[in-house]
Amino acid sequence: MKKITLFLLLPMALFAQEKTATVAPKEAGKYDTNKFRQMYDLLATPNMFRTASGAPGPAYYQQQADYKIDIELDDKNAKLSGSEVVTYHNNSPDSLEYLWVQLDQNQAAKNSESPLADNEKIEQVLPAEKFTNEFLKEGLDRGFKIDYVKDSKGNPLKYTINQTMMRIDLVTPLKPGENFSFSIKWWYNINNYQKDGGRSGYEFFEKDGNRLYVIAQFYPRMAVYNDVEGWQNMQFWGGGEFALPFGNFDVNITVPADHVMNATGELMNRSEVFTPAQVKRYELAQKTFDKPVVIVTQAEAEANEKGFSDKKKTWKFSAKNVRDFGISTSRKFIYDAMAVQLSTKVVMAESIYPKEANPLWGETSTRTVAHTLKSYSSHTFDYPYPKAVSVSAEDQGMEYPMICWNYGRPDENGVTSERIKNGMIGVVIHEVGHNFFPMIVNSDERQWTWMDEGLNSFMQYMAEQEMGTNFPSNRGIPSKIVPYMSGDQKFLEPIMSNSESIIQFGNNAYGKPAAGLTILRETIMGRELFDYAFKVYANRWKFKHPTPEDFFRTMEDASAVDLDWFFRGWFYSTDFVDIGINEVKQYYVTETPTKELKDAKVRRGRFGLDKGPFLYLVADKNEELSPSSKKALKIEEVKLLSDYINKNLSAEEKSKLKNPKYFYEVEFSKPGGMLMPILVEFTYEDGTVENFKYPAQIWRKNNDTARKVYATEKAIKKIQIDPKLETADIDVTNNTWPKTELKSKFD
Repeated sequence: MKKITLFLLLPMALFAQEKTATVAPKEAGKYDTNKFRQMYDLLATPNMFRTASGAPGPAYYQQQADYKIDIELDDKNAKLSGSEVVTYHNNSPDSLEYLWVQLDQNQAAKNSESPLADNEKIEQVLPAEKFTNEFLKEGLDRGFKIDYVKDSKGNPLKYTINQTMMRIDLVTPLKPGENFSFSIKWWYNINNYQKDGGRSGYEFFEKDGNRLYVIAQFYPRMAVYNDVEGWQNMQFWGGGEFALPFGNFDVNITVPADHVMNATGELMNRSEVFTPAQVKRYELAQKTFDKPVVIVTQAEAEANEKGFSDKKKTWKFSAKNVRDFGISTSRKFIYDAMAVQLSTKVVMAESIYPKEANPLWGETSTRTVAHTLKSYSSHTFDYPYPKAVSVSAEDQGMEYPMICWNYGRPDENGVTSERIKNGMIGVVIHEVGHNFFPMIVNSDERQWTWMDEGLNSFMQYMAEQEMGTNFPSNRGIPSKIVPYMSGDQKFLEPIMSNSESIIQFGNNAYGKPAAGLTILRETIMGRELFDYAFKVYANRWKFKHPTPEDFFRTMEDASAVDLDWFFRGWFYSTDFVDIGINEVKQYYVTETPTKELKDAKVRRGRFGLDKGPFLYLVADKNEELSPSSKKALKIEEVKLLSDYINKNLSAEEKSKLKNPKYFYEVEFSKPGGMLMPILVEFTYEDGTVENFKYPAQIWRKNNDTARKVYATEKAIKKIQIDPKLETADIDVTNNTWPKTELKSKFD
């Protein structure tokens, strides 16, 4: 048997981070030690509709709802009336006894239960207008007024309205493969969203008496029926947004003749609603890729806003394979557009805005739309629709297929602060980006806000950074979610919480998912694996209805990275990241039989095919050993390292040997419950820097501490964990050795 020579690393001095038991602001998940278990207990069982890989299964289906809508705007009374014919296609394997329709405007009806479910308090100081509106005036009923519901032959259909949902009872069940057409006539009072709130309505301009309308949720809309929960049956309480099926829309919109409009879909009668000069400008915009072309000028808009025409004009739009429809109209609108070249097609970036939005909007909006379409398309799929429209609507930020409303205007002198400009750019990117999530990758916003807001906030962050202007992003940067994740557990919920149950909506549904995806891309998976898997998810589920499980499974399936530990901790818990340095020990090598060498206990192990185990102890042969040790151990003389090298290594092998002079053992601690890779930076005495990265699996056998050994040629001056703040570590006071005192905010 080959002789084994052992050399002992001796502790020269103890360089220890003071072993403070970090007092975490909460204990969430700290004692859950089985953090690498698979998510079988959390995910739905794969089936023929949705596979274990995260892809649609062979039996996947989705319903379709087609609409033919005629609406008219009463500008003087701020009232909208309309009628629609809905053709509902049952592509499911189930027979349907009834249909469910969403009446989202009823959330603002007089009998709405939404105010009853909200907590209230007295504001001791109120402006006269607000006091009058809140306590003295009886506000308008802004819910849907249904005139009739009829079948295709004009026969009345029985229906029941339950708050924001309407059940239509069918005379005979709608069988698989069949379709059913019915019609609804309705009207409602449009809200002033700046006073009454809401995702749509009108903005009133006191100086000229005009209104700027952003119209959405304006028609009774089919609810989703799917393999996950049957009919979508959660009421609209005001928080959770909208789950909708895809379909085709033909919409005729009658407004005052001096209005300028844009909407979801392609405009079918451009020559009827624009002047010949404006049509030519639009045709020029279709060929212009470097800057917007103004189609309706500011001078033309200013002339329109003075007219208050009594004549009417009907705009006709057609949209294919969209889940919703939005409209914006006003006599105040300036209109510009430019062409955008994607990898496989050309689409239009467009903006409409009042003169009050210039010069900011003319300089910025359409260019930002174009950049957004390019960025998002590069990470997912080429934007499939013909256009994307940005609407200037102050105090708004809301999205619909091909059109969105965005806040941000200059002051009365036309001056825009950097804060307002950056805020406006961020909102435009975010709302235009919603075309991808959830308008195309059509998740259920009523259940899982993070699937559209979180994914989109992450995409927004990438688009902002790709502008190359050091844009001050608010979400997507891991360090910016630290204040939320380090907060009181009583006010935190997992990301996987229903939209209506979230206390800190922006942090939970936007910020934390965006930061988590950044950590996945930059720190855990790497850009190549992440980008490929994310694009697979987007393409698998475009024009379909994904669930959270479909996203989690696809990200693993397309990357071969086990992410159950990350999804469990980041999405299903309120665990936080906190990794620190417990202690640092420095060692040196001795070839002399010191007392420590004689006293050392040597590892027990098996060697080759020998029957072992054998115990070996390197010690001086003249040193007196205990009787038990004499029986168990074979005594070997200490061999010099140089002797071993000279005898066993070739000249070429010796030339490649390292020359370490310093030996360190570093113990890391994890006071936080959330698993995370350990990112370590060494600063040596000569000022050079070296970085190390250890995967989260380093914690798999010990949830509290981890140790690593380093043999270096240079002495270490400083050790720092997560030097670039990549992991949302909530306590950086334990991240450095030697420990440094951080200045307080007061200092």
